[in-house]
Amino acid sequence: MKEKFFDREIYLDILKKRMIALKEGYRQNIAIIGDEQVGKTAIVLKFLDKFHDSLIISVYLEILPQSSFEFARRFIGALLYAFLDSSEANLKEDLDLLISKSGRHIPKTVEKIKHILGLINTRKTNGVFAELLFLCESIYQETGKRCVVIFDEFHNLENIGFKNLYNEWSKILLTQKNTLYIIVSSMKYRAREILAKNLSLLFGNFEVLTVEPFDIKISSEYLIGQLQHVNLNDGFRNFITHFSGGYPVYLKLISEALLKQNSALIRGCCMDESSKRVSPLVDALEDLLFCSSGILNQRFSSYLKRIEDDPLGKLSSILYLVAEGRNRIKDIAHALKIQRKDLILRINRLLEFNIMTRSEDFIKINDRVFGFWLRFVHQGKLRSLSYDARSQKEQFRKNIEGQIQEFLLSSQKPLLERAIELLRLFEDETMQIEKRKIRLNHFREIKPLEFHTSRLKDGLIGRSCDCLWVMAFKQELLVEEDIADFAKECKKYRHKLQRKIIVTLEGMDANTRLKALEEKIWAWDVNNLNQILDLYSKPWVVA
Repeated sequence: MKEKFFDREIYLDILKKRMIALKEGYRQNIAIIGDEQVGKTAIVLKFLDKFHDSLIISVYLEILPQSSFEFARRFIGALLYAFLDSSEANLKEDLDLLISKSGRHIPKTVEKIKHILGLINTRKTNGVFAELLFLCESIYQETGKRCVVIFDEFHNLENIGFKNLYNEWSKILLTQKNTLYIIVSSMKYRAREILAKNLSLLFGNFEVLTVEPFDIKISSEYLIGQLQHVNLNDGFRNFITHFSGGYPVYLKLISEALLKQNSALIRGCCMDESSKRVSPLVDALEDLLFCSSGILNQRFSSYLKRIEDDPLGKLSSILYLVAEGRNRIKDIAHALKIQRKDLILRINRLLEFNIMTRSEDFIKINDRVFGFWLRFVHQGKLRSLSYDARSQKEQFRKNIEGQIQEFLLSSQKPLLERAIELLRLFEDETMQIEKRKIRLNHFREIKPLEFHTSRLKDGLIGRSCDCLWVMAFKQELLVEEDIADFAKECKKYRHKLQRKIIVTLEGMDANTRLKALEEKIWAWDVNNLNQILDLYSKPWVVA
C-alpha cells in the first residue's frame, strides 16, 4: 500500500508557487531548515517527483564530504543528466557520455564544462564554484530553460575547499535571475548564521521554510493509518506520539516494528504464556533501541561518537544530565562543577551540532528518542555491574514500561490538575515561547478558579510575590468570544503585574490570535503547553 504524504502539502504548495513564478521571470530563493529526520529531503524529493516542466531543469545534489574535484564532477553530471532527462531515453550516469550527448544541444555550455574540468584536473579551484553555477545561466542563454539547483545539507560546502565561497555565491545570487536555489540544512543554528551573515542580500535573499515534526493530530492520523490491523489502544498510540516527538522517521520505524511483531503473533510465533503478557510495543522498542543490531541503536551510537570526540570536552556529560531530566542550566553547572560561562561555551557547541535547543534558562535535547536512548540504553550499559546482557535488557524493558505507565497515568488526569502540577515546579526561571521571553514565577499560592461564563469553566490562579497569573482552559476550539469573556473575568483582579493566559487543546484561527493580542492575553495551544512540559521532563498532553 502506498503511503500517504502526511502533513507536508503546505511546503509542496510553496515550492510549486515558486517554480511557476520562476517561469514568469520572478525568482525567490528558498532555504529549508529543520532537525535531522524531520522530513526535509522527503519533501524535496516528493516535489521533484510530482513537478515536471519542460522549461525547468531541476538539479538535486546532496553535499557530501568530498574534494572540490569530486564535487565539480558530480555537479556537472547532475546538471547534464537533468538537462537530458526529458529528451533522452536510457541515460547512464557516465559523465563523458553525458557531455558527448549534451554537446549536440548546448555546445557553448559544454565548452565551458570542458574548461572547468581542465582547471580542476590541474587542481586550480579559484573561481571554480562560481563557474559551475554560471553553467545554469549558460544553459538558459542557449535553450531558454531555467534551472532550479537544490543543495541538500548545503552547509557542507564549507568543507569542500572552495575559497571565497559565500562571497562568490552572493554575487551570483544578485546577478543570476534565471536560476532558483533551494538550500536544505539539518544544522539549524549554523544555517541561520550563514543566512544572516554570509547570504543576507538586498536582492536574491532566501525565503526560510522551517520544517517541524508532525503535530499531535497528524501523528495520530499517521499511526491509525499504518496500524489499522494492529490491536493497539488509544493510550499506547498516544504514547508513541509523545515518545517520537512527531518525527516521521520514528513513527515509521515504530509502526513497522509493531507490524512485524503483529505478523509474528498471527503466524503463531512467540505465543507461550510469558510472551502473551509482553507488550508488543515494548518488544518493538527493544528491537529498535536496545539490540546491538537495532537500526536506532546503531545510528545513535555513531552519532554519540562524533560528540565524544569533540576537542571541547564534557559535551556528552551535558547530554547525559539533560537526558536524565536536568534541563536547567544552573543545575547542570552545579552537577558538573564548572563555571556558567564555561558551560555556555559547551552548550553553544551542542547548538552548533543541532543536538540541543536553548530556551533562556533551559536547554533540551531536540530528539527525544535519542535522549531516551542516552538515558536507558547507553547510560544503562555504562553503569551496569554485570556482563550479563540479559539483566541489562530486563532493566531496559522495565524502564520502557515505567515510561509508558507514567504517560498513561498523566493522560488520565484532568488538564487543570496537570497544569497545577506544572506550575508548582516553577522557580523563577525564564523561557521563550514564540519569541516572547516568559518568567516562570515561583508561586506561593496556586488554586483552581471557576469562571461564571457559559463559554469558560475551568481555570486557575497563581500568586507569587510580585505577579498574578490567571489561566483559563478550553478543550474545544478557541474563538473570539472566549477571549472577550476571559478579558472581562480578568478585570476582577487589580494586580499591577498580571499574566492572562488561555490554553486551548483544539487551536484557534488568526482572528482569535489577533483579538488575544489586543487584550494582552497569551493564547497558547497544546504545543505551547507541551513546550513547557518538555523543559521539566514531563509527559506531553496528547489530545
